[in-house]
Amino acid sequence: MADHWTAKLDTYLDGELPANEMRELDAHLRGCPPCAADVLGRLQMKRAVHSAGMRYRPSPAFRERVRKSIAGKPRRSPIGGWLGAAVAVALVVVVGFVTLSVRRGEMRRQEAFSELADLHVATLASANPVDVISTDRHTVKPWFQGKIPFTFNLPELQSSEFILVGARMAYLGQSPGAELIYQIRKHQISVFIFQDRGVGRELGSSVQPKKELSFNIETWNQGGLRYFVISDASGDDIRKLAEMLKAAS
Repeated sequence: MADHWTAKLDTYLDGELPANEMRELDAHLRGCPPCAADVLGRLQMKRAVHSAGMRYRPSPAFRERVRKSIAGKPRRSPIGGWLGAAVAVALVVVVGFVTLSVRRGEMRRQEAFSELADLHVATLASANPVDVISTDRHTVKPWFQGKIPFTFNLPELQSSEFILVGARMAYLGQSPGAELIYQIRKHQISVFIFQDRGVGRELGSSVQPKKELSFNIETWNQGGLRYFVISDASGDDIRKLAEMLKAAS
């Protein structure tokens, strides 16, 4: 039986399994330590390869080739030719700088979302997904005192379909934060909270849940904190929980 699931672990990590098989494998991982350990090992390799792919930077030789390609033929006036080339080079540098800044911002955004997706999958695969088990927000919130450099509020769930399962510590880059685990029907939702300055403002704020790496995810900053809600639950469920968190904060 384990061999049957092992063949599907890579597809599971890529979020490409059908929804019913995704739920079955989630349940299997909670009761099978060898498969859970295998998932975590593959997850670490996936993150290492992803990070290595983000390190490319244009070389000086490449920039020199671009400069030569735009220099063109000499003009009749040496001064006019020099000024024209200087303006062209300046424009290329400015455009290149802006383009590189935008691309770096998008790369950081995708890298952050990929890391959060990995953390969410690791929680699903873990035999012990939470460090503090409680459905009481007044138990979960105080547990973080002294562990993270900020505090936060949690919504009252009594009249909703959501269930608070518990929480654990999480790290995005070098920034410590909280991961709160909720359930709605058969779906598990991870809510990550970090200091906004620790994870960067280029992540933006989504008005509607976005589909990132096969998960629905919504992010926003509020009161100096950065919130992420991520799950394979529906966009409506993600939005409802996000609105409850915003109201509680």
